[in-house]
Order: sequence, then C-alpha cells, then structure tokens
Amino acid sequence: MNCEAPKKEAAPGDAVSPLVLALETSCDESAAALIRGRHLLAAEVFSQIEVHGQYGGVVPEVASRNHLRALKPVLDAVLQKAGTPLSSVDAVAGTAGPGLATSLMLGLSLAKGIAVALRKPFLPVNHIEGHLLSPFLSLPEGPCQSIGLVVSGGHTLLVRINGLGSYHLLGRTLDDAAGEAFDKVGKLLGLPYPGGPHLNQQASKGDPGRFPFPRSMIGSEDFHFSFSGLKTAVRYLLKKESSVRVEDVCASFQEAVVDVLVSKTMRAIRQEKLQALALSGGVSCNSRLRERFEHECSRAGVRLLLAPPSLCTDNAAMIAYVGALKFSAGAVSRLDAEIEPSLKASGWLQ
Repeated sequence: MNCEAPKKEAAPGDAVSPLVLALETSCDESAAALIRGRHLLAAEVFSQIEVHGQYGGVVPEVASRNHLRALKPVLDAVLQKAGTPLSSVDAVAGTAGPGLATSLMLGLSLAKGIAVALRKPFLPVNHIEGHLLSPFLSLPEGPCQSIGLVVSGGHTLLVRINGLGSYHLLGRTLDDAAGEAFDKVGKLLGLPYPGGPHLNQQASKGDPGRFPFPRSMIGSEDFHFSFSGLKTAVRYLLKKESSVRVEDVCASFQEAVVDVLVSKTMRAIRQEKLQALALSGGVSCNSRLRERFEHECSRAGVRLLLAPPSLCTDNAAMIAYVGALKFSAGAVSRLDAEIEPSLKASGWLQ
C-alpha cells in the first residue's frame, strides 16, 4: 500500500473494533493506554525523569522499583479516564523489548497476568516497532510503504516499511544513537538531564555555523550512522577553548546531527523510490530536525508523517496501536513470549 495524500475519512465503525489495553515499561516510563481501532481512548505516562536526573542517567534498579509503585495507579487512571471497566478489554498488549530487562519484566508480567485473568489474548509488541508505526496512528489506511527513521535515546534506525510486520533494515547507528549523543553532549555542557530537549532550546539562540563539527559517514555509500566522533569533537573543543558560548556549541552540534540524519534519509527515499517518510522516536521532537525534514520533504514531493510530541517519547499508545493492528490481522495469543532486551535478539527486522 502506498502512502497517498489524505482523503476524506469514512466512518470508523469503532463500535465493532477491538478494545486493546497496553502496558509499556521498557525503560523509566510506566505507561498504559486503551485504544479502539486507531482511536486512542486514554493514555497515561508516569515519568521518572526527576528521579534519575540526580544520577545523570537511568539507574535500572531505581527504575524497576518505581515501576512497581506506578503501574497500578497508571492503569487505574487510564481505565477511569476512558470510562471503561477492565472486563471489557478484548486483548492485552505489552512491550517485550528492547529495553532494560528488569523494567521489561515487570510490565510484561502484569500484562500477561491481566490477559490470563480476563481469558483474553496476550500480544507481545516490540518497542521499536511501536515507535516506527506511531506516525500512522491517525491515518485511515494504517501503515503503508514508506521510509521509517527512528531516532531515540537508544536507537537510530533507517527502515523500509512495506506494511504491518514487513520491515527491511537499511541502516543503523554503529555506536551512539542520536538521542544518546544529544544527552551526552548536554551533560558535557552542564545542561539538566535529559540533555536533548535542553540542548535544542539552547541551540535556538546560537549560531549553527560557529563550530565546524564533523558530519561522520555523511558521504558513505551505506545508510549507517556514527555519532561517537561528533561527541568526542565537542569534548575536545571544550578542553581547548576556555570560554565558548554554550548556545553556539549546541547549535553547531545539533546542525551536524541533523545534517547527517536528513542527508542519509532523503537518499534512502530516493534509492527506494518511495514517497513517504515516517519520522519517530524522542529525537523527532527536536524542532530543527522537524524544520529541516519539512523543508526537504516539501521540496522533494515526499509526504512527511509525524506523530504528535506526546507519542514520540516512550508511551503505551504506540504499543496499543501495534497490538490492535496485530490483533485485527489475526495474531495469536503469545503467553509464552519472553522479554527481549536486545534489539538484535528480537529478530523482527530483516
């Protein structure tokens, strides 16, 4: 299915669509959501940013303890907000991976327990597949042929999307993910955790051409990424220069990351002869990245699909959406599913 321009939407027929509950605990967010078809009824996220901020990063043991405290209140809040009893759920989805093992285990176990108690199907969902398909949530046609760019704290992936469950990996980061590089550079500059959003804010006041940071692998013939050297270049600059404008460093660093992401992604679109780009992951909230992709896609006649900011960071709505798609497509219950902390081990990308 090709991604065409939006058409007038037909009546959704939600009354007969399955009601899917999802839980997401891949890292430090405890999240739950209810979705009917593609219509999100309720979603809640309990963030642990303030807790982990004092450590400068996520501490797995602390994250799992907070999931234990937060999961029931988050689930109760979603059911109350939707005005729906738990007994009316048709299927339960849970994030199986990738992510922190101790965090994944808690959410997946609770989701399985609810499914068993209700005697309803359980559907394991890949966290990155949730990100990848999140831009399609509001589309009547659902996932369609496109290039998907997932940019988050742990992953940077370029994927050819052929349809639900049919994905081909074109390229990935060979070291630091884009979001990881943002956070590490933010830490070098003394910005609050997580560094990405604060760096974006500072960059808006700086000169993106002030420092000629490297654009690693921008000219390589493949679609892989590397951001470790860029992070190192910032570190060396800060050691060499005693006084630099933080805003200029942020703007120059951000522009280097965006240049690489945009260049390789647009080249992948041309190579694969596709007319749509699905941009997702926490870094897709970055204002400069969105601005550049909007410009390049408009110039190339490519349809740009973006999830709203609330669905770009970790959330259960994207997990519920993928679960609902799989359930409607006839997926069978998988109570034997285990957590898959590693993206490579999950085997969902070809």
